This record gives sequence, C-alpha cells and structure tokens, in this order.
Amino acid sequence: MTTPQITLFAIFGAVMILMIWGKWRHDLIAFAGLMAGVLTGVVPAAEAFSGFGHPATMVVALVLVATAGLMRSGVVSLLTKFLSRPKWPVTLHIAVMGGVGAALSGFMNNIAALAILMPTDMQVARKAGRAAALTLMPLAFATILGGMLTMIGTPPNLLVSGFRQDVIGEPFRMFDFLPVGGAVAAAGLAFIALVGWRLIPRHATETPADDAEAKVRDYMAELVVPEGSSAIGKMVADLDESAEKADVAILAVRRGEMRLSGLTRAITLQQGDRLLVEAAPAALDEFRSDLRLAFPDGHGDSIPRAGGEGQSLVECVVPENARVVGHTARSLRLSSQFNTVLMGIQRRGRTIRQNLRQVRVEPGDILLLLVPEDRDEEIIANLGCLPLDGAWLTVTKENRMWLAFSLFLAAIGATTMGWITMPVALGCVTVCYVLFKILSLDEIYTHIDWPVIVLLGAMIPLGLALDTTGGSALLASGLAAITQGYPAWVALVLLMIATMTLSDVLNNNATTILAAPVGIRLAEQLNVNPDAFLMGVAVSASCAFLTPIGHQNNTLILGPGGYRFGDYWRMGLPLEVLVMAVSVPMLLIVWPL
Repeated sequence: MTTPQITLFAIFGAVMILMIWGKWRHDLIAFAGLMAGVLTGVVPAAEAFSGFGHPATMVVALVLVATAGLMRSGVVSLLTKFLSRPKWPVTLHIAVMGGVGAALSGFMNNIAALAILMPTDMQVARKAGRAAALTLMPLAFATILGGMLTMIGTPPNLLVSGFRQDVIGEPFRMFDFLPVGGAVAAAGLAFIALVGWRLIPRHATETPADDAEAKVRDYMAELVVPEGSSAIGKMVADLDESAEKADVAILAVRRGEMRLSGLTRAITLQQGDRLLVEAAPAALDEFRSDLRLAFPDGHGDSIPRAGGEGQSLVECVVPENARVVGHTARSLRLSSQFNTVLMGIQRRGRTIRQNLRQVRVEPGDILLLLVPEDRDEEIIANLGCLPLDGAWLTVTKENRMWLAFSLFLAAIGATTMGWITMPVALGCVTVCYVLFKILSLDEIYTHIDWPVIVLLGAMIPLGLALDTTGGSALLASGLAAITQGYPAWVALVLLMIATMTLSDVLNNNATTILAAPVGIRLAEQLNVNPDAFLMGVAVSASCAFLTPIGHQNNTLILGPGGYRFGDYWRMGLPLEVLVMAVSVPMLLIVWPL
C-alpha cells in the first residue's frame, strides 16, 4: 500500500467517524476532509472544486428547484388531493406512497420520482400532525428500490448493460432487470412499511421545539368566486370536503351588499360571490387553489385579483410608530398605491371579524397582507411593519400547473430517451420556470439546500481520488484474491457486499464502473456466466442505504427530514441484509451460473 493510499484511507476514515459522531455539521466535515486531501496531495489542487460542477451535484440542486416549481404551480397540491389521507396509519401511507414511488422510479429517474412525491409526503405529514422524518426516509428508499425494475430506472442498470454489450456483444433488455429487481423491491417495500420506519431515531421523529411552540394564526378573510371556479353551481355544503382537507372554516357568503349567513350551507354559489372563511395563511391558499377561487383585488367587493403575477401572503406585526397606525386599508390606499390587499387582522390573539376595510389598525396588530412578490420587502418596510419570522408564504400559481408539469415531464422523457442528460434537462426546466414566471429568480436560490451542495461538492473529489491513487484497484485485487478457490456463489456474495459497502461512500455510478469489471473478471476466473455477477453489481450498487451520500435520494431528504448523518444505517442496514437475502437466490434462479 502506497503513502497516498494510506493517507486517503485515513482521511475517509476520519470523515466517516466525525460524521457519524454528529457533533459538527456534515458540510463542514466534508469540506475539511477535502482541504486535508488537497494539503496532503492526494487530491490535485486543480481538481479540488471539481465536485461543485459535477453532474451529481447539479442534479441535486436542480431537482430541488424543479420540486419548488411543481409546488408553486399546484402540481403537488393536485397529487396530494388524490394521494393524501392524513388519517391513514403510517404503515398504510408508506405502503401506498412507496408503491407509487417505486412504480414511477421504474420508468423515470428515481431522483425525479422522489422530487415529485417528496413535497406531497411532507404536506401529508403536516396535515397529520407528525414529523416528516417518519415517512421521508421510507419514501426515498422505496424510490431507490423501484429504480431496479427496468434498465432505465437507475444509472447502474444502464452501465452494467453497457459492460455486457462490450463483453458478450449484446446489452440487457428493458425488462431483464424486473425478475430480480421486482422481488427485491417488493420485499424491501414490505419491510419499510411494516418495520423499517419504526427504526428511525426518535430525535428525528419528534416535532422540533420551534415548530411545537409556533402558534398557527387564523384570520377571517374573503375569497371571490371568479369565472371558471369549480365552486360555481355548488352549494356551500358541497365544499365541506375541500374545507376539511385544508382545515378551513366557512363562515358566511356575501352577495353584493348582503351577507347570507342564516342558511349558509344551502346557498348555491354564483360568480362574484364572496366566501368568508377562517383559516391559517397556508390553509387559505390551499383551499383557494383547490376550488380555483381568487383573492379580492381590493378595489371592488366582487372583483377577483389577477393571478398572473407572483404574490405572497405575509404576516407582519404593527409597531407603535408604524405608518399604518390609526388608518384603515381604504385611507392608506393599499390597493391603488401599493397593489396590496389587507386579508386579515389579529388583535391581542383575537381574530377581527368586522369589515376589514373599515377597521383602524392599532399598535400590536398582526396583519395578513397579500403583496406582489417582487416588491414584498419594499412594501412591508414602507408601511413601517415588521414581518414575522417564517410567516412568508408564496401563493400557488395554479394557472401555471399544466405548463410546469409538462415541462418537467418533457425533461424526464428526453432524459429517458437518451436525448439529453439529466443536469441539462433540469437546467432547461429551471430556465423555463423563470421565463414563464412559475418561479422568481430569488426562489431559485432560496430552494437550494446549500449545505447539501457543499457536502456533495467536497466528497466527490475525494471519491475520484480513491480511483486515481489506485485505492479502488487495490480493493478489487484483494477481493479477487479472497474469492479464489471458493464456490461461485460465495464470490458473488462477497462482490455484492463489497459493492454495496463502496456505494455507501461513493456515487453509485462510480461504484458501478469500478465493480462491474471486477465482476466480469471473477466470472472469467470461475468459468461461469457473467450475467449474474453484472446483475449483482447493478443491485448492490443501487442499494446504498447506510449514509446520506451513498445515493442522491438519500441526500435530498437530509435537510427536509432533519436527519443526521448516522441516522440512515438504523433502517438501512437491515434493509441491505434483506436485499442480499432476496437477491442472491433470485440471481441464481433467473441467471444460473
């Protein structure tokens, strides 16, 4: 073993130990490890920051942006409407969502499948009053398992198919992976739904103190029934299901100057009616988007606000010397001067139920304002108000829903057909989202989880150094020596264990490239069919469940789930054991040696 190899293995060991210890943030540890690699010479200085431009890093960043666009346009809300059942037990929820995720992963990139379902899963968790950590990791693992169903489901399958073509002259076919991959996915999903989620550490599944203490503020607000609303022609009682899902209380209906409150539930809604509802800001927007209602424009009682431009709902507190003190919304000319609508007022913990345009603002009031998103900070400052921490909600652009979904679907289709790479496809989606005003430029940057990007950008050059220093070749030679003289299935098991272990540290693509030639050489030495070894490499390279850096899906959920580096192995280790127990017999049956 050479000095560079010893140095690199020591750096990897130190990084892994510190990350599992969890005292310092994972991005700091990874970056420190990269700097140590550069200073010791195992990572060339010219390649020190190559990981930040690596396709894997860009895919993670752009998937987060694409997910934000799907959420902003209402695609996620539509999925949630059909898939979300907050009253379902966790096991049933994981089985359904995981099954859908696995099926999607078989025919699209598994990162994209997780990108579609992750926001939905988080919204269901919020409505059910449980931590998203309980279901995000099972969902990520399910989408990884589903990638093994077809040749296009995950990059390792495509890579081993290419190796087979080089050796045998014929690649694997689309569904050659299904018998083994399907059995592994089914067994893995059953384990995740029945047992796995219970193994997630308690600290991740408990509601954070800040969230527990945060008071959800309800406001009485008006929503207009515009032309094209799905509420037209329905009785108020028919809206109960949507109201219950969004946690909204319908108080009354206003028609012209009349407030129809006596028999509210029997009223048949007409265009121009105004629904008086009581709800938190997020629930208000969800209810509005679901029924295609509109916010009032502030100029006329029954005039809906145009939904083409970006809007934000902002909660802000009124200090003693604020410009708005003593004024009403009408006297301030909020609509004409600031293009802003006063949606609700809370005063000393009590929801104001009077006509808001006639209520004079007092110090200490909490206002719910609808403001243009490109001027939100300017307007709040001009009014002399102070925005509450975390009380800034971007309004859903449901009129961009099918455009956003079509762009995303086109990118996935182009990637699946091999016309364009995933980073470029998602990059084009990002540009289109900005050009078509689905997302603003500011939202592009705020939705990227930068600590995760630093983690990937720092770890990828270290992983590449493992190959350039000869460390990976050393591991491969050692494995070949150990398996000499043993039955072929023992060599297959050891190869899969080594590949799975390596995949937990390296990118699964790099692991496949390193392990597939080893598998072919082992098959040649044992004089057996290499198909089982190539399939074994594909399965084990995909099943990286022990760390957040083993697979990009694991990385994507690290921040949103509030997980630590050492949380993954608790469910991941028994899952990897199960994968081995199911896949090895299936490989020997489907691809006999």
